[in-house]
Amino acid sequence: MPMRLPDWIRTKSSTGLHNTKQILRGHRLSTVCEEARCPNIGVCFSKPTATFMILGSSCTRNCGFCSVESAGPQPVEENEPQRVAMAALEMGLKYVVITSVTRDDLPDGGAVQFARTVVAVRRSLPAAGIEVLTPDFGGAEDPLRTVLNSGPDVFNHNVETVPRLYPAVRPQADYGRSVRVLSNARRLSSHVATKSGLMVGFGETFEEVVSVMADLRSVACDYLTIGQYLRPSKKNLPVVEYVKPETFEKYKETGLSMGFKSVASAPLVRSSMNAKEMFLG
Repeated sequence: MPMRLPDWIRTKSSTGLHNTKQILRGHRLSTVCEEARCPNIGVCFSKPTATFMILGSSCTRNCGFCSVESAGPQPVEENEPQRVAMAALEMGLKYVVITSVTRDDLPDGGAVQFARTVVAVRRSLPAAGIEVLTPDFGGAEDPLRTVLNSGPDVFNHNVETVPRLYPAVRPQADYGRSVRVLSNARRLSSHVATKSGLMVGFGETFEEVVSVMADLRSVACDYLTIGQYLRPSKKNLPVVEYVKPETFEKYKETGLSMGFKSVASAPLVRSSMNAKEMFLG
């Protein structure tokens, strides 16, 4: 029987969803907020803000935690970068987060589309901050270089969980490869801030999470997010533990003591939630 949701995990209902969705649908855009069934969608859409998901809404991987559809890849749309830029302008965003499904079918993993989207957003909103949340590109450096050369302010790649749990949580990924992506990003473009995130509640120990944090600091990762895993559907992995708020606070204190510039650690924290506030302070 599924565990009952504890009192400390309660999402807020908000108004303003309709207008944000109307803009997104008008430009034929997907968001990870919707596809991944984020519990904070009401709060974020009402601001409004959203994390744009490019390169389709179906993923070539099948991670145990994620509700994004795993299916055949969709065609890369030539005008998608301009549509993202127009929607961001219409929403009046001061900080734009761009992510994607994993596209292992593409030779560059979708890097050129990321770069084109960053350039388009920069052209429409020159004063806005831009964060990219990318897949691992199979560990290849050329796609990573393509994305970084487009000029994002923040490069984000999530490790998601501790190494021991990768076979269940991220069976087609590799922990060492994800850490190397962040290391390579720092080496290739030292002026771009780096960021990563993980979820807890899969059965990891406190010590394992702290070890991941140490690995991230060893490659000079600047920003960290830690949130509670919430099962999005019955096909996804069950929640093993609802981590208590005081443990999240300990993670934050530990991370700051390690030298992260900022740590967002709480049950409902998600990788892109309050991204502007984290980067701009």
